[in-house]
Amino acid sequence: MSQAIWIQALRTVPQVDKTCWDGLNILTKWLVASRFSVTIMSFTSAIIGILLALSTATVDFGLAVLCIIGLVLAHATNNLLNDYTDSARGVDKGNYFRTQYGTHVLESGLLTKKQLMGYISVTGALALACGFIIIYLRGLDVLWLLLAGAFFVLFYTWPLKKLALGELSVLIVWGPLMVGGSYYVSSGQWSVAAMLIGTLYALAPTAVIFGKHIDKMDMDKSKGIYSLPVLLGSTYARKAVQFMLLSQYFLAAYIYLSGYIGISILVLLLAVPTLIHTFKVFNHERPTSMPDGFRKEVWPLWFAPNAFQYTRKFSLFFLVMLILENIIAGFNL
Repeated sequence: MSQAIWIQALRTVPQVDKTCWDGLNILTKWLVASRFSVTIMSFTSAIIGILLALSTATVDFGLAVLCIIGLVLAHATNNLLNDYTDSARGVDKGNYFRTQYGTHVLESGLLTKKQLMGYISVTGALALACGFIIIYLRGLDVLWLLLAGAFFVLFYTWPLKKLALGELSVLIVWGPLMVGGSYYVSSGQWSVAAMLIGTLYALAPTAVIFGKHIDKMDMDKSKGIYSLPVLLGSTYARKAVQFMLLSQYFLAAYIYLSGYIGISILVLLLAVPTLIHTFKVFNHERPTSMPDGFRKEVWPLWFAPNAFQYTRKFSLFFLVMLILENIIAGFNL
């Protein structure tokens, strides 16, 4: 049972009851509690920065690995802190979306607040340890990256998300901050191109969080959480997601014409069929009941998992593009 839940926790946020929870080992419990499956977006941002550095500079692989681990742990810390904060503020009380599409360890009574704070403290301390080692080995410039990351980890849930700044935060963090930061940590050089390419990637994770906030905008509004979709309304919020996804391809064209990425950028066109499907999903309001064949473990989320499927596909082709770019760069040496 533990292994099955462990596998599920790597691809989704599984629903776990008390009996099942008590039979899990501590690592599996942490994977479930931290919603580890979504940290793939942080992992991808870090890999993008490192692959970009590989094609243009000398990479310190030890620091690169530390950077990946640190960013994934920082994301996990944010997820744990998000659940703690929203539960303490009463946001997740009752039949709220967060408790429906995946296990919420506090609302389900699986952990006490003290126990969850222990998870947060250990995970956050490990993330900070990675950061401090990198600062010691790479230099004090990394401190500013660490402080910026810590700001978003601590304040994303409140007040940034409440003040319609959550979506912009995701774009900044998964783009210029993570990709540009990973580039610097692994190579010791700053790169405007890396930050721009990171922004191209980050538009996809931003679409996921936008979709999630559209899914729960009525509940958010009733609880005084004014996310950007709440302010825009469903129609304009859905159009905003479509605009973001389309803008990726215009930005990709600009990046190619600027010489930052070569002909391998055409690989991104392989994500277009999934883009078209996702675009059609956002053309319509969220269904009032779960459609046949839809994954029941993520319902009542609708726009978020559809955007996430596109993001997974786009991320895959993005990484393939960068690997090809490195191969081409190797032949040109």
